[in-house]
Amino acid sequence: MRHACCSQIGLHTLWSGYRYGFVPPETCIGKPVTTEHHTVLVIGGGATGTGIARDLALRGVDTMLVDRDGLASGTSGRSHGLLHSGARYAESDRAGAEECIKENRILRSIAGACLRETDGLFVELDQDDPEYFDQKRAACDAVGIETSLLEPDRVRDRVPGLCTAVRRCMQVPDGVVFPSRLCAANAADADAHGGSVCPNTPVEDLIVENGEITTASFAGDRDDITVDIVVNAAGAWAGRIAEMAGLTVEMAPSRGVMVAVEYDSLGPVLNRCRAPGDGDIVVPHPDQAVLGTTSVPVSGPDAYEKAQWEIERTIRECATMVPPVADRAVERTWWGVRPLYAPDETDRDRRGISRGFVTLDHANDGIANLVSVVGGKLTTYRHMAEVTTDLVCDKLGIEAGCTTAERALPGADDAEKLDTFVAAYDSQGRTDVDIVGRK
Repeated sequence: MRHACCSQIGLHTLWSGYRYGFVPPETCIGKPVTTEHHTVLVIGGGATGTGIARDLALRGVDTMLVDRDGLASGTSGRSHGLLHSGARYAESDRAGAEECIKENRILRSIAGACLRETDGLFVELDQDDPEYFDQKRAACDAVGIETSLLEPDRVRDRVPGLCTAVRRCMQVPDGVVFPSRLCAANAADADAHGGSVCPNTPVEDLIVENGEITTASFAGDRDDITVDIVVNAAGAWAGRIAEMAGLTVEMAPSRGVMVAVEYDSLGPVLNRCRAPGDGDIVVPHPDQAVLGTTSVPVSGPDAYEKAQWEIERTIRECATMVPPVADRAVERTWWGVRPLYAPDETDRDRRGISRGFVTLDHANDGIANLVSVVGGKLTTYRHMAEVTTDLVCDKLGIEAGCTTAERALPGADDAEKLDTFVAAYDSQGRTDVDIVGRK
């Protein structure tokens, strides 16, 4: 018999495993259910999709979340993992910067060991425009992003090997996100409140009748389900999901490389204080520094070139801030694909300003019960989920409010517990593979 859905592992079972010292040996356990209908189907198991599933479940909405692979297998788990303060965009997009710093503060209060609190530095080199530094600091002050000027000599105690050409440093509240833990924790809370979380469940088709999606079918041995509403949170793959319903969501994906090098003494996140470009971010991990990134348009999110020049340029540019990274062993490299929404990119420099998100109500396109959410940043995933969930609840006539800004994620105070969630939901991404499971 085919099952209607599958949760990686029920949360009550997971809690019992901790209580009695039992951890299930399998990473996917089929769970037959008595119904083949779900009120909401969320497609996409990245940060936004798992955040939506959590928010819906906390509001009492029957929700099924699916992803074609494990959770965090797409853009969220293949990012540089920067917790933005908003400073990167302060002078070019005040609204986007305000959103970032607000969500930065919320995540620091609810996400615990899904984050690493490092702070960040914007460094100005001798060859950089001093007016840009001044404009950025003034913009941060106007937005309410805390800044402080630090003497380069003082910074070198925290960043051994910092370039001697550093002229000024500005401290901001950047940090590091571990997206595998973040997605798994959101999924666990959805599961604990009645949701069904189904990684490795590719959507095969969406059946439309009389202007509504009635049925979703899946590859493999999953039964079809009937649905009231579908949320397309598939990121760079959102266009493909929309096509299944006969609609067009125009995406403009771009690839970017991350290079992790051996480096065990980097304290804060480093940002080159110049107009955004290739190789201007260095993100600290305990034993590595993650160097990023590039921005190259691609035709699709699956098959694209992974060019050696991107690795070389990223290392070379990041070495202008921290020269030793050019000589350190490369531990790993990976590419991610940004889920950029084409209409928003038409008149935008892809590297110049903050990328917001767009929520699309496809009732305007003739499909009454399909919603898509595209674009955005990892830091603002919770807000994206709240806005999308508000729209879904409005369609359903549900008045329950959002509580995700106040409610701590499960396991937030226990890294080991978070890592068990990662294993249970097959949520291991590339960004934090060196962190998860670390003793």
